[in-house]
Amino acid sequence: MKKIALLLFLVTIGQSINAQDFPLDSIFSDGIPIKTVNSVVLNEMSGLAFSKLHQDLVYVHNDSGGEPVVYILDSLGNVLGEIELLGTKNRDWEDIAVGPGKDGQSSIYVGDIGDNSAQYEYITVLRLPEPIHLKPSMRVPPEKINLRFPDGPMDAETLMVDPLSGDIFIVSKRDKQNTLFRLPADKFEEGEAVLEEVMKLPITSSVGGDISQDGAQIIIKNYLEVYYWQRIGDEEIGKSLSRNPFRLPYVPEPQGEAVGFTPAGEAFYTISEVRFEIQPVLYRYPKK
Repeated sequence: MKKIALLLFLVTIGQSINAQDFPLDSIFSDGIPIKTVNSVVLNEMSGLAFSKLHQDLVYVHNDSGGEPVVYILDSLGNVLGEIELLGTKNRDWEDIAVGPGKDGQSSIYVGDIGDNSAQYEYITVLRLPEPIHLKPSMRVPPEKINLRFPDGPMDAETLMVDPLSGDIFIVSKRDKQNTLFRLPADKFEEGEAVLEEVMKLPITSSVGGDISQDGAQIIIKNYLEVYYWQRIGDEEIGKSLSRNPFRLPYVPEPQGEAVGFTPAGEAFYTISEVRFEIQPVLYRYPKK
């Protein structure tokens, strides 16, 4: 019954996706299951990002209504610790990224950007420095910026940070062609801003994305596909995304929203929320 429910769910989602049939890229291999993460706490993981400072460590978080906490895993899916973000709440945390922050310091960005009913006046991006010394339990007051979309509220689940410029990128979810928005890095400390619309993407239903730590690869996924772009030099992210993407191998998940490159960009990982009583599996997709 679980498999039937999952199949019906994927068919329903597939009927709502009208993206072009892009070619399948063979750079990455099929997904390798690393571990089933059977955790009472981590039941709605919707964001995943690898640390830049600590080898093989991964930051994840839960979806709306969860604790305002970033959890630290190793690359085998074991929970090692947590960072509580003081003075915040998890209204609808949807994605996480690691990129340059104040004075270039490696930082964790959390996107409180979900808005299923397009009702909120603003969304919020939180930022905190990557901890240099890890502890099982940490508490940090993050910086934050409140953001508005130029044409009114939208739902979004994809947050990316350009490691070259520090610019923040947010991708909408529910429009037929998802929209790429940008916040220049130097605007973050202003505390509030209106996002700049960059372009329409040839995909829909985006739920997560990442830019590799060298800035050379970009990945965005929806519930059925993972899309991949290569960046040429230090060109603008919008220029890279203006080219048609490739599709990468992907093992369909019950509700897979989290995706992230390893630090060297030689693989990407995915994990799902718990759905249909199916526990999430951490997958690794290595380059061939």
